[in-house]
Amino acid sequence: MDQALQTSLSERYSQQLYRERLTLDSAQGPEVIIDGKSYLAFCSNDYLGLANHPDVIQSFQKAANQYGLGSGASQLIVGHCRSHCLLEEELAEFTGRERALLFSSGYMANLGAMSALLNRGDAVFQDRLNHASLLDAGRLSGARLQRFRHRDLQHLEACLTSSKGHRKLIATDGVFSMDGDRQELTVLSKLASEQNAWLMLDDAHGFGVLGKNGRGSTNEFQLTQNEIPILMATLGKSAGSFGAFVAGSDALIETLIQFSRSYIYTTALPPAVAEATRTSLRILARDDWRRDHLKRLVSLFREECLNRNIPVSESDTAIQPVIIGDIDKTLKISRLLFEQGILVSAIRPPTVPIGSARLRITFSASHTVSQVERLVDVLSRMPWQSINCAA
Repeated sequence: MDQALQTSLSERYSQQLYRERLTLDSAQGPEVIIDGKSYLAFCSNDYLGLANHPDVIQSFQKAANQYGLGSGASQLIVGHCRSHCLLEEELAEFTGRERALLFSSGYMANLGAMSALLNRGDAVFQDRLNHASLLDAGRLSGARLQRFRHRDLQHLEACLTSSKGHRKLIATDGVFSMDGDRQELTVLSKLASEQNAWLMLDDAHGFGVLGKNGRGSTNEFQLTQNEIPILMATLGKSAGSFGAFVAGSDALIETLIQFSRSYIYTTALPPAVAEATRTSLRILARDDWRRDHLKRLVSLFREECLNRNIPVSESDTAIQPVIIGDIDKTLKISRLLFEQGILVSAIRPPTVPIGSARLRITFSASHTVSQVERLVDVLSRMPWQSINCAA
């Protein structure tokens, strides 16, 4: 077995696609400690800086003293605690949905929703740049998976029109995790209605940062539960916690409880995590200054990059990719930044399409203006002219 596995590992290494984990010796934040050295980090999804918020930590500690650490069982056995129940009610109210259901991760939520809603003979339509969890969920659902060109709704319409699927489900990211651009949800919702298709939104990177009080992409586009009936969002990004949820109608949530295997057969989220997330949700809704500051940082970064000929892509969100294309050159820039004390991930295939390797720069409300200026200053000294970036 090991010989066969080593062959695959060696091949990946030779293609410069081998991944290695960095080990942090500090909490998440604008500055992290790796091997005793401090780095300015621009690669976390902690968009609002809540992962290390003292009130969130205190809520976790208090709940752990009351409930213990593990939940002990799946939610349908004896793992469903009052904290889970209250958090689900608060998430439903916050997103303007009838009900919400907690999952252990966004991957499990997407997998669980599609497996419960689709079968053989159905069809699922997905944007080509959807997150891997959505694409895997579509493949594993048993339905026929069709991928339409990125944000090309005319292509999607043609696919829908020619489909013989019994049930038709459209699934899309709200904010695309590697590009930072957004789906045109108003037009997509109208198309779904015209084609009698269900619409599922993965708002992992929109929840908390978009819309009034951070209510997400559906609020930003003023779309109701009827217009986007299946909403998924994660709690490990803007909420700074862990887990995910699906929100929608009472019938949708009851269907997931009864038929979603990744919900039924998974140990429930630790109740202390749920309680900490309740506190995080209150802070997230209250602190508009976090979103305002984040927007200012993104605007400052983009303006300075354009002034200094740093090739950023078109994105107005906290995700600011610099698409280089060539894997070797992308790794080189990432290493040079690391040597200067700046931590920015080099994203390579298969996470992104071949030929679109990139630096994925992300911002947090915890970053300061001076930290962003330092990032731009270091980026401006990178050898861009010799790299011929794709963007």
